[in-house]
Amino acid sequence: MSTKTLRKRISLVVISTLTAGMLSVASAPAASAHGGVVNTTNTTNAEAVAAGLNTAMMTAEALSTTGAVVLGNDGVAGASIHTNARSLGLLAKDTSTSTAQTATMIASGTLSLYANVATAVAAVTSGGTFGSAVNGDAQVAASYSQDRRTLLIPAQTTAATGVAFSWVAPSTAGTYTISWYYHGNTAVPTLATPAGTLGSALTVTVVAASAGGSYNATNSFCSATNAGSNFTLASNADGTTATTNGNSMFVNFALNDAYGNDLSSGNIVATATNGALLAYSNGATAVAGTASTVVAFDAGSGDSIRVTQATANAPISTTVTITYNGTTICTKTVGIAGEVTKIAVTVTDTQNLSTSAGKDNFLEDGYARAGLFTVLATDAGGNQVATSSTGVFAVDSASLLGQTLVTDLSVTSSATQTSTTLPGRVSTGTYTCGANAGEVKTVKLNFTNTGSGKVVTSDAFTVRCAGNPVSYTVSLDKASYVQGEIATLTASFLDSKGNAANSVGTTGSWTSVLPMLTNVAATGSASAADKSGKRTWTYTVGTNTGITSGTYTGVIDFTALTAAGAVRATPTYKVSTGGDTTTNADVLKSIVALIASINKQIQALQKLILKR
Repeated sequence: MSTKTLRKRISLVVISTLTAGMLSVASAPAASAHGGVVNTTNTTNAEAVAAGLNTAMMTAEALSTTGAVVLGNDGVAGASIHTNARSLGLLAKDTSTSTAQTATMIASGTLSLYANVATAVAAVTSGGTFGSAVNGDAQVAASYSQDRRTLLIPAQTTAATGVAFSWVAPSTAGTYTISWYYHGNTAVPTLATPAGTLGSALTVTVVAASAGGSYNATNSFCSATNAGSNFTLASNADGTTATTNGNSMFVNFALNDAYGNDLSSGNIVATATNGALLAYSNGATAVAGTASTVVAFDAGSGDSIRVTQATANAPISTTVTITYNGTTICTKTVGIAGEVTKIAVTVTDTQNLSTSAGKDNFLEDGYARAGLFTVLATDAGGNQVATSSTGVFAVDSASLLGQTLVTDLSVTSSATQTSTTLPGRVSTGTYTCGANAGEVKTVKLNFTNTGSGKVVTSDAFTVRCAGNPVSYTVSLDKASYVQGEIATLTASFLDSKGNAANSVGTTGSWTSVLPMLTNVAATGSASAADKSGKRTWTYTVGTNTGITSGTYTGVIDFTALTAAGAVRATPTYKVSTGGDTTTNADVLKSIVALIASINKQIQALQKLILKR
C-alpha cells in the first residue's frame, strides 16, 4: 500500500469518529500518461511507438521522487523505452505529440525525453542544455555541440530502437523551445547542420516558482446532473438540475491546480440545506447517504456527491456546498420532486355522441396528441411532476354513477416533462359519450403514486356530449363601430337537437362578407368549434380604401352547413368615421323645428298683449 493511500485511509477513520455520514473513499485513479495531467502516482508514460516512429519526441510525465532525472531504459526496443523515464520539476504537459507541444516546469528542473527511431535524429534547443543520452545501439554514441544546445544521435544499426535523453531547464524563467528532427538513412547530419524534417516541437514555459499544489478555480470543474456520478469531469456545464420522486441528484467535481494537475489530498466537506441527504464517492456510485454533511480526506481528482430526499416522497430543494481545506469550491442548487399530491384537470373540448376517440392534435402544440382534456400533476411544493414513471391514472368510478351520458374516461398520454415551458408537462385524455347529449358535472380523476400507493383525486369537473354542428347563428359584439375599432364576430353552432355542438366535428369552410370590416384571419379553412360550440374572429373597422359611414348587412356562409339546410347569417351593424356625421336632412329638420318653436313663442306673446 502506498504512503498516500495509507494516509488517506487513516484520516478517513479519524474523521468518521467525529462526523456523522462519513464514507470510505477509494484511492483516485492515476492520471493517463501524456494526457496533460502530471501526477506522481503515474507510473506508466505513453509509449513512443504509439506516437509515431521517428516523428514524435515524448516527455516523461511520471515524476522522479529521488531528486534526480531518470532516463528511459537503455538498450531496449522503442516499445519499452518509456518504462523508467522520470522528469524532475515538470508541472504540466499538454496532450499533443506533434509540433505544437507545450509544457511548464520549474527553473533548473530536468525533462526526461524519449523517442522511437530508425534513423538519425537531432534535437535543438533555444535555451537550457541537453544532458546525458542513451540509445538502443551501444556502438552509436550521441554527440553534443559546445554549448550543449544541439544533440545528435546518428543512424541506428538496429531499426526501431528507443532513444532517451534529458534537457536541463535554464535557471532564468522564460519560454524555450526544443525542436526534434529526423533524417533519411542516407543523410549524414552534423552538429553544425542538425536540421532535417521537423517531427516534434516542444515549447517549455519555465517558471521561478510553482503555482501548483493549490486549488485553482479556472482549471477545476463542478457540475450538477441527474444522470449519475461522473469521475472524469471536464466541464462546468450543468445537466438537468432536478429529478423525479425517489431518484437522486449528483454534484460531480474535479479539483486541479494552476497547471491542471491533481491536488494533494485535503479535507473535503460537503453540506446540504433543507435536510437533504448526501453521500461521497470517488470511484463508484455511492449508496444513499444518511446525513446532510459528508467529509473526506481526498484529492478530489474526480469525485461525486449523491443527493437524496430527506423524507421519502417529499419534494426538496437544496443547496449543496463543497469546500476543500476550508475554501468553497462549488455551490449547486438542485431539486427532487415529491410524489403527486394534486391533479388539476382542464377540459378543452366537447365529445361527439357515441364516440370515445379524442380530437386529433387538440392542443396544437407540436406533440400531435389526440384528446379532450389535460391534467397537470404537482407535488406538495407546487413542482410539476412527470407522471409517466411515477404513477397510474384512472377514472373515479363513483363519479360516473347515476348517469348514462358518459360511460368512461381515461388518460391516454402521461406527462414526461416538468419544465413549465414544455408541452409534455401535461397529461392528456379523452372520454366516451353515449347516444344522448348533455353534461356531467361530477366527474373526477384518480392518480395512484407508485412509490407510496397514495391515491390523489382531482376536484370534480364537467364534461359535455353533443352532436356535430348542423346549423349556426352569428352575432357581433357591438351594434355600431367607429373607424379604427376592433370588431369581434362570434358564430354559435348547434347540433340537430338544438344543443351547442361538439368541438370534434368540423364546421367546414366558410366565407365572410362584412362591408367596411377587414378580417384579420383568412376565411375558407375548415375548423371546429370550441367546447361551448362557438368560434370567434377578429375584424378591424375600416378598409384600405377608407370607410363610408352608414348601416350595413353582412353575409356569413358556412358552405357545407348551408348546403345541408342551414340558413346563412346576415348580421346588421353601423359604422362611422368618428367625426361630424350630420346630413343635409338633419340640418333641414333642425331648421323646421326651430321655426316651429319661434312661431309658438310669437303666439304666446300675442295672447299676453291682448289680455292687457
